[in-house]
Amino acid sequence: MSAVFQDEIVFLGAKSLPAFVRAPEGNGCAERFIRTLKENLLWVHTFDTVENLRRALPAFKETYNTTWLIARLGHRTPAAVRQHLLSPATIAA
Repeated sequence: MSAVFQDEIVFLGAKSLPAFVRAPEGNGCAERFIRTLKENLLWVHTFDTVENLRRALPAFKETYNTTWLIARLGHRTPAAVRQHLLSPATIAA
């Protein structure tokens, strides 16, 4: 990673978590989500200010998590999978 990119990560308060060697799947999932975000929000809407974009991102996140059926999740929404994984019956198993 370039020093500029690393500095930006620190500035944003994010944490860099590179993919494991020979296991790029996690990175692929993140990259696919970024592509989805671009195709369905950033490339179809024009934002006059950064503040307008900042407000649109949580709305997109909510829509994505509660309405999108994801193939790798068994055609379920991310919220449904999360709810199932956090249910007492699943935790006890």
